Amino acid sequence: MYPKAPHRPIHPHRRYSYMNMDHHMHDPPTSGMGPLTPTSTLEPRRRVSIASDPVSEGRLHGYTNEGFEPRRRISVASDQVSDGRRKSILHNPDTVSMGSHHENGKPAFGDAVPMKKYSMTESVSEKPKYVPKSEVDKSWWFIFCRKCRQEETTNSWQPPLWQRLCPYPFCPSYRQFARLLALLLVGLLTWGIVYCIMGKEAGPGGQLFGLAFLSIAAHFGGWLITLTTLPALIGMLTVGILFQNVGLVEIEGEYVEVVAVLRRIALVIILTRAGLDLDPSALNRLRITVLKLGLGPWIVECVVVAVMTHFLMGLPWIWGLLLGSVIAAVSPAVVVPCLFRLRGKGYGVAKGIPTLIIAVSGIDDATSVAIFGIIHSVMFSTDSLAYQIIQGPLSIIGGVGFGVLWGFLAKYVPEKDDPFVVPLRILMLFGGGLIAVFGSETIGFGGAGPLGCVAAAFVSVYHWSQQGWEIEDNPVATAFEIFWMIFEPILFGITGTQIKINELEPHTVSIGLACLGAGVLIRILSTVGLAIGCKLNLKEKIFVAFSWMAKATVQAALGPVTLDSVREANNPQETQYAETVLMICVLSILVTAPLGAVLITVSGPRLLKKTTIPAIVEGWRRSARPSLRDISIIDEEEDGEGVAT
Repeated sequence: MYPKAPHRPIHPHRRYSYMNMDHHMHDPPTSGMGPLTPTSTLEPRRRVSIASDPVSEGRLHGYTNEGFEPRRRISVASDQVSDGRRKSILHNPDTVSMGSHHENGKPAFGDAVPMKKYSMTESVSEKPKYVPKSEVDKSWWFIFCRKCRQEETTNSWQPPLWQRLCPYPFCPSYRQFARLLALLLVGLLTWGIVYCIMGKEAGPGGQLFGLAFLSIAAHFGGWLITLTTLPALIGMLTVGILFQNVGLVEIEGEYVEVVAVLRRIALVIILTRAGLDLDPSALNRLRITVLKLGLGPWIVECVVVAVMTHFLMGLPWIWGLLLGSVIAAVSPAVVVPCLFRLRGKGYGVAKGIPTLIIAVSGIDDATSVAIFGIIHSVMFSTDSLAYQIIQGPLSIIGGVGFGVLWGFLAKYVPEKDDPFVVPLRILMLFGGGLIAVFGSETIGFGGAGPLGCVAAAFVSVYHWSQQGWEIEDNPVATAFEIFWMIFEPILFGITGTQIKINELEPHTVSIGLACLGAGVLIRILSTVGLAIGCKLNLKEKIFVAFSWMAKATVQAALGPVTLDSVREANNPQETQYAETVLMICVLSILVTAPLGAVLITVSGPRLLKKTTIPAIVEGWRRSARPSLRDISIIDEEEDGEGVAT
C-alpha cells in the first residue's frame, strides 16, 4: 500500500513545469480524485524554454503521452512545422526548415544547398531556406558572385528593403556595404584634412595624391587576385608595375625619402609579427629540426645564388652574397594562407608540419634580414677594414641585446593589470621596433635593428604568456595584423613602381630567372636531404621543401634598399648592380609566390596524411583573414603515421 499523501488538486489556471507534471503523474492515488494516468488530457498553462527538447515533450520517464498538448508561450526564435505545433529552432533546424526528414545525415532532397545552424539570438527571417540547386546556382557567374561576396560567419542587421534593392548573391551584405562606406568616408575626411594642410601636393596630379591612389588601387588589385586563391600581394605588385609603366605615378624628389621611410616601417611590422608568432615551447620541442631545416637550406640557396650571379651576371662577390641573403628568405604571407586551408581539412596536423613550416620561416626571415643588414653596413661603411670586420658580430650582439632588454622591460611596463595594458603594449613594441631600425642605421649598425625587432617581440610574448596571455590569442599580435593590412598594399605597390619594363634587357631577365630557378631547385633537393631523421616520410619532406620556395615580403622590403643607398653615392656602376638586385627580387616574387601557392594547395592533399578531426581554433579572435597564430602547435613526438582520430 502506498502511504497516504496530502491532497494536491490541480488548478485549471495554474502554471506547471515538467518537473511538477512528472511529480503528479507518479504520485499514488489519493482520496477525492482518481489516479492520474499517462493518457490524461489535462491542459495546464505553463512557460516553456526555447531550449527544451520538443521531441521529449510527450515523453515523461518512458511514458508516451499522445494526447498531451499543453498551451505554452513560445519564443520568437521558434518556427512553425507542418503538424501545426511550433518548435524551437534549436531542435534540428535543418528538419524544421525543410519540413522533411534526414537520412544518414543528408537532406531528403539530395541536391539541396547545405544549411548552417544558427544561434538562438538570430532572427528567423535571416535564415536561408533549403532550395534545390538549379542550373543557375551552378553557373560560373553565380559562383563568382558568391566568391566576391565573401560571406561572413555571422548574420548582420539589414534594412527591410535591402534584399530587394541588392539581391543575393549579386550585391554584398549590408554589413560589408556599410563597412566599405565607412572606410570611404574616413578616407575622404583624411584626404580633405591633408589637402587643407598641404595644398596642391595632396590634390590630383600631386605626388602625395599619387601615392595614396596607388595604395588604394593596390589593395583593390590584391582583392581581385584573392578570388583566384592566389596571394593578394601578386595583384598589389602588378598594380605598382602597371602604374609605373603607364605613367600614373611618378616618385621623385623628397618623396623618394618618404617611400624609403614607409618601406622601413613595413619592415618593422613584418619582423615584429614574425617574433610574436614564434612559440617558445614549440621551438623548444622542435629546436633540432628547426635549426637544421631553417639554416641549412637557407645557406645552400644563398651560396648558389651568389655563385651563379657572380659568374653569369658579373656581380661582385659581396653583391652576390647580398642578393643571396635576400632571395633565400621564405614568405609567410604566401605560405600561411595555403597552410590554413589545408589545416582546416586536417592535412599534416598529426606530425605538426604547419608548426615546423611556420617556425622555420620565421627564423629564415630573421636570418636573411640580419645577414643583409650586416653585409649592407660593411658595403657602404667608410670606416677602417678592422672596424668593418668586427661590425658584423657587434651588430648581432647589439641587436639581440637590445631586443632582450626591451622585451624584458615590456614585462613590467605597463603593469599587467592596467586597464590600458593592450594599447600601451602595442605602442611600446611598435616604438621599440622603430627606434631599433632607424637608430641602428643612424649609428652605422644597420644589421642590429632588424634583429632587435624580432628579439624584442619574441621575449615580450614569452613574458606575457607567463602572465596569463595565450600565445595563440594575443591582442598585440592582432593589432600588428591590422597594421600589416594597411602597409601591405603600400609596400608591394611601391616596390612594383621600381620596375620599368622598357629598361629591362631580355638577356638579363632570362639569366636572372635561370639563377633564381637553380637556387630554388637546389634548395628543394637540399631540404629533402637535410630532413633525414626528422620523423617525416618522403612525401612530407617533399611538401615541406615545396612550401619554402615562395618569396615575397622580405624581397619587397629589402630589394630596393641598396638602390636607395647607391643613389646617394651617385656611382653608375653600383647603381647598375643595385638595379639588378631589385629586378631579381621582383622576378622572385612574380614567379615563386603564385607557383609556391599552387604547389602547396595541389600537393598538400596528395602528400600529407589527413586526420579524422582537424583542430579547431577557439578564442575571442576569429577573423576571416588567416593568421600565423592560427596554426595549431602539435608535439613533434606525436606519431602520425596512421590516421589520427
